[in-house]
Amino acid sequence: MKWEGRRKSSNVNDQRGRCYSGGGRIALGGGGLGIGGLVIYLLISMMGGGDLGDVVGGAVLPPAQQQTQQQSTYQETPQEKELMGFLSVALADIEDTWSQILPKSQYKTAYKEPMMTIYTGQINTAFGAADSGVGPFYCPGDQTIYLDLSFYDTLTRKYGAKEGDFAMVYVIAHEAGHHVQTLLGVTQQLNTLRQRVARGTMSQTEFNRYSVAFELQADYLAGVVARYMQERGYLERGDLSEAMSAAAVVGDDAIQKRYQGYVDPDTFNHGTSAQRQEWFKRGFEAGDLSGWDTFKGL
Repeated sequence: MKWEGRRKSSNVNDQRGRCYSGGGRIALGGGGLGIGGLVIYLLISMMGGGDLGDVVGGAVLPPAQQQTQQQSTYQETPQEKELMGFLSVALADIEDTWSQILPKSQYKTAYKEPMMTIYTGQINTAFGAADSGVGPFYCPGDQTIYLDLSFYDTLTRKYGAKEGDFAMVYVIAHEAGHHVQTLLGVTQQLNTLRQRVARGTMSQTEFNRYSVAFELQADYLAGVVARYMQERGYLERGDLSEAMSAAAVVGDDAIQKRYQGYVDPDTFNHGTSAQRQEWFKRGFEAGDLSGWDTFKGL
């Protein structure tokens, strides 16, 4: 992607080198998370039957869960410095995309820009502590995207995605998609369904279908961002294939094969590799919210 010399977002919070200790830790359960959708696990493990409205928009941890932090000197590598600059520009493109699209959409909604916190090791969020092992995620409680830069190596070297900067654009554009879902009320609707599982009026298998639709919708929204970048001449040869490769390696079927050796469709919560690629492609082709309803027919 062509990024040098372009606007960088002012919403990047660099927390690398800070050491957090104490407090509660987010319990994620078993299995690979894929990219995004951590919000679902946060709701399950931290809400305990509450309503998402109780925490969205400035939630704070109870005193017993608050953490202390210590600042240490962080030595940034040249590669990390370049990646930080690139991601700051990509986040600015995401901001520009939704600032233009949402007010003109059928929802007539202004875009409130999320923060993006870059951290190393462990980080404190509105829903508790998380570490880099969970991968990138979006927290609706503080409307922040969290990312450890080491995930790029995980995505390419461990998962086998094509190397290239646009794989990471797909990552943060997907997480920003969860922010759009929060602004438009989709996240809250998903949490309402989750409460039905807790009450025993919906099975976990049925809820997983909605979870998949939620994640595929974020993939669609990532495709819309890619379309915005293409129309402005920012994309380079190979960028889209890098995004499609990243979408493929984090499909539920690919992750389950990698970690448990077999596939169990009833436990899917993000979508298959083919589905994730398909919905990213649909978003790219549409360039707006006209085809984003992944929940139709459920």
